[in-house]
Amino acid sequence: MPALVSLQHVIKRYSRGRETIEVLHNLNLEIARGEFLALMGPSGSGKTTLLNLIGGLDKPTEGSITVDGMRIDGLSGSKLAKWRARHVGFVFQFYNLMPTLSAEKNVELPLLLTSLSSSQRKKNVAAALELVGLSDRRAHKPAELSGGQQQRVAIARAIVVDPTLLICDEPTGDLDRETAEEILKLLQLLNKEHEKTVVMVTHDPKAASFAGRIVNLDKGALAQSPAMAAA
Repeated sequence: MPALVSLQHVIKRYSRGRETIEVLHNLNLEIARGEFLALMGPSGSGKTTLLNLIGGLDKPTEGSITVDGMRIDGLSGSKLAKWRARHVGFVFQFYNLMPTLSAEKNVELPLLLTSLSSSQRKKNVAAALELVGLSDRRAHKPAELSGGQQQRVAIARAIVVDPTLLICDEPTGDLDRETAEEILKLLQLLNKEHEKTVVMVTHDPKAASFAGRIVNLDKGALAQSPAMAAA
């Protein structure tokens, strides 16, 4: 079966004044459909840059990126934005929720870019909040929720469009150990029972142990670790 995500000879360079910095060096990486992959590495290793390339938030300087049969590295800005809205759900360390909106309104935001009716949007939002265990908090605003509950809202927002990929950048970095484990078990549930492909950046070996495979980055180069059993 073809990989869901395929990066071939990917190079990423940035210009800083007159200096050109190469962050990623000729990377080749394949991610299977339904895989839970953890990206690890020290600060500055390029892991968030790689995550942004996979999620279509940035483009490589050289090389190709294919997701579910679509070459995304050559898409124009507007086409890439439409592709992201349909195929990628993002989960960030600091949740990125709108503070003036309720949980259900935050979750609904990605659906406003679709052609779904208001009633269908409400059904999808209700299903996503139920899946993350927050049906009883749907009317609460972020300030009225704990950090773990806010991250659950963010995960519900990420999955409400039924994305091809779930992209997580340090999703437990702002949480205590017990709450972090709850979030990681939720990601495992989405991966195993709902067959979501999850790509997660983390600096925490304990968090990485929840993934099925760990890939380490060091100075922009990949060094794959053996598959690990889920915690």
